[in-house]
Parts: sequence; C-alpha cells; structure tokens
Amino acid sequence: MTALPPALLVGMIFVFGMILGSFFNVVIVRLPLEESLGGRSKCRGCGAAIPWFYNIPLWSYLALRGKAACCGKRFSVEYFLVELTTACALAGLYLYFGWTWQLLAYGVLTCWLILISVIDLHHQIIPDELSLSGIPLGLAAAWLTQDITWLSSLMGIFVGGGLFFGVAYLYEKITGVEGLGGGDVKLLAMLGAWFGLESILIIIILSTFLGSIVGVGMMALGRANAKAAIPFGPFLAVAGWIYLFSGPRLLEYFYP
Repeated sequence: MTALPPALLVGMIFVFGMILGSFFNVVIVRLPLEESLGGRSKCRGCGAAIPWFYNIPLWSYLALRGKAACCGKRFSVEYFLVELTTACALAGLYLYFGWTWQLLAYGVLTCWLILISVIDLHHQIIPDELSLSGIPLGLAAAWLTQDITWLSSLMGIFVGGGLFFGVAYLYEKITGVEGLGGGDVKLLAMLGAWFGLESILIIIILSTFLGSIVGVGMMALGRANAKAAIPFGPFLAVAGWIYLFSGPRLLEYFYP
C-alpha cells in the first residue's frame, strides 16, 4: 500500500472518507431515534426507498440540488458537509501522520468526534454508544501509538470525567439549573483516554473559549440569549482535534 504514489493514496482515503461520511449521515439520523442502522435509506419526506445512484456521496446532493428526487422535499446541506468533512479530515490525517498507526487510531477518533458533534447539535445529547465506546478505544490507542502512557490515559479518564462531573454537580446545586449534561462528562473522560491527564485542563480552556466566542456571537446576532442552551459537545470535540495537532506546543505553553 505504501508503494502507491502519495497522491493516489490521498485520493483513495478521500473516497473512503466520503463513503464513511455517507454512512455517518445514516447514524446521525437514526441513532438518536433508536432506529436500526441497517436497511435501505428512505426519504424522510414521503418514505420512498432511495435508489443507490442517489446515495453517491457528494455527487447526489449536487445532482439533486438538495431536493429529494421522489417528492421534491428539500434535504439539508448537512448531508453534503458531513461527507466532505469526513473525507477532508481523513485525508488531512494521512498527510500529517503518513501511513502509521496514528492514522488508524486518530482516524477512528475523528470519526467519533464528527458523529458526536452533529448529533449533539441536533438533539443536545451525546449517545453513550459513542462516548462510552470511545473510552476503551482511547486506552487501546495509547497502547497502539505510544503517544501517551497507559497510566496517563487511565488518569485522563478519571480526572476528566470526575472534574466535569464535580463542576456540573456544584453548578446544579448552586443554581438549580443543569449546566453540563452527562454526555459532556463522558465525552471529556473519552478525550482524557485519548490524550492523557495533561490534556484535560487545556481541552477545558480551549472548549470554554470557543463556546464563549460562539455564544457571544449568537447573542450579538439575536440568535440566542444568555439563558439559551448551547450544546457543548461540539466545542469539546473541536478542542480535542486542536489538541491532536498542537498538543506538544500547548503543553509547553501551559506547563513550562
């Protein structure tokens, strides 16, 4: 595989990412509704089965101009964006890490973070099937890549999850309002498994900063008020991806 020209490998990984992204669209729609992930895709407008040639990643949205061929109902550009984002992210990981165990491990992490982010944006939930399964995968990735120690990964789970749980518990006790959901707690524990104990504080600061910028921006545009519930999972996911590429530099800054 590594004997293939790099450009061809990038193209193959991009196509693989497109196909994965197409499947992720199924997961994003069906998992929160507890529907089976198997079976043919159906139009959410009229229920008609969607032919395979209208399920080709990226092309189908462009060819149909965002409308179902069966009934003309518009479907979200999100389908296109999920496929494109997955393809670009996996290709980018290959360009950064090369054909290594890191590519495999962090490719899995990236897929989990994409699914978690989009589902949380829609439903304000982070399915346990993703966050909890991501914890042992993070432990396995620590062993596979040797980027962090197994002990650091284990401590990241307990400190990350425990810290967010403590903050959420105290906030609810003081204000009587739920601040962080249980899904956010499990997601930080998952990120702790992948990046280790040292990453926890950095990821919390980055995600809080990103969330504050978006929250203030939405209030300035009149899209939200100070009490609006904004899903925090996507900010944790983005902070985790930033840490993936900038972790060593961030560690030097925060822990000189």
